[in-house]
Amino acid sequence: MLGAGGLLGSEIMKLLPDSVGLTRIQLSVTDLTAMNGALSHFQPELVFNCAAYNAVDGALDRPYLEKDDVGPLGVYGKSKLEGEKLMSMVMPRALIIRTAALFGGDGSLQRHNFPERILERARAGERLRVVSDQTVNPTYAADLAAAAIALASADMDGVVHVVSAGCSTWNELARATLAEFQVAGEVDAVSSSELSAPAPRPRNGCLESSRTQALRPWQEALAAWATTRGANEPTKA
Repeated sequence: MLGAGGLLGSEIMKLLPDSVGLTRIQLSVTDLTAMNGALSHFQPELVFNCAAYNAVDGALDRPYLEKDDVGPLGVYGKSKLEGEKLMSMVMPRALIIRTAALFGGDGSLQRHNFPERILERARAGERLRVVSDQTVNPTYAADLAAAAIALASADMDGVVHVVSAGCSTWNELARATLAEFQVAGEVDAVSSSELSAPAPRPRNGCLESSRTQALRPWQEALAAWATTRGANEPTKA
């Protein structure tokens, strides 16, 4: 397991506790020599690469399928696409999972995901400005981890989209998160142009699959995560 300290990697390690998990500090995927050495040393039958750089800072009128043309807008998206191309060249039978807007965990990770940041800022009394014209599939990392293991076990290869069912704007996700965790907060809907984020983002970031079923609806997954995190415990809101 590469990227074992991240959101998805840590969830997969919970399901595969006897596997070898290497964090970014232990092994960087950008260090080719170290990578080759680790593969030679551990001789794995299967490798999950969950390492990613996600500091992101052409849409269609429907969710994207695996067969659709790709047209990344910024460096972040282009790096993802180049990674897919290189992996396919080196390992033609590799399984490449595309997902979107991961959330989950126990709050102990150094970099918080979007719902975590919303809760943190709301509890601090901040007024939230969240874009309402960009759509994604909020996807629960625990659900994705189980699906990734199942698909790998089924010997699937190529590109496959694995996301929660349903699309949401970031504004909708922020409001739903506050409601599930019973945290009061003011959320102002703003446009992408008003927010003026440094990196370009697609208006339509929703994915669907023609190869596998979607995970449970994102609203159900969000509620399950909220329960796991202790949504009904007294907060400092």
